[in-house]
Amino acid sequence: MTSMPITGQCHCGAISFTALVDPSKVVICHCADCQQFSGAPFRAVLPTPAEQVQVSGQPKHYVKVAASGNRRAQAFCPECGTQLYATEADEPKVMNLRLGCVKERAHLAPTLQIWGQSAMPWLAQLQEQPMRGQGMASPWMAEPT
Repeated sequence: MTSMPITGQCHCGAISFTALVDPSKVVICHCADCQQFSGAPFRAVLPTPAEQVQVSGQPKHYVKVAASGNRRAQAFCPECGTQLYATEADEPKVMNLRLGCVKERAHLAPTLQIWGQSAMPWLAQLQEQPMRGQGMASPWMAEPT
């Protein structure tokens, strides 16, 4: 395993974390729960042993019980709502860090996708869509055809 130190925080900065991660473990999950929890078409996570993560601040937890009976604690900032990680509800062993709040996310490419049967059918077409560098008035990066 190649280890990489990372840092992360919620949107408002009330909660931050550091971790030593394996960059080859990034997963995209297309399940309906991840879509609904994240408000996005998928969620990118980085599973990391709990003992390799140090959290500053007090996240709030919501326990989701899956159809399998599996209990997962979903951690988020009580101030701004940023989703931080999910872990076992009773005895945390692995923290699935939410890639969106990791500072080094541009260097952590996904290596696996799961729950593909729930993936949005239009995801494969994104490369073909026009793109602006920033907001709606910024220059085109990929112009419309």
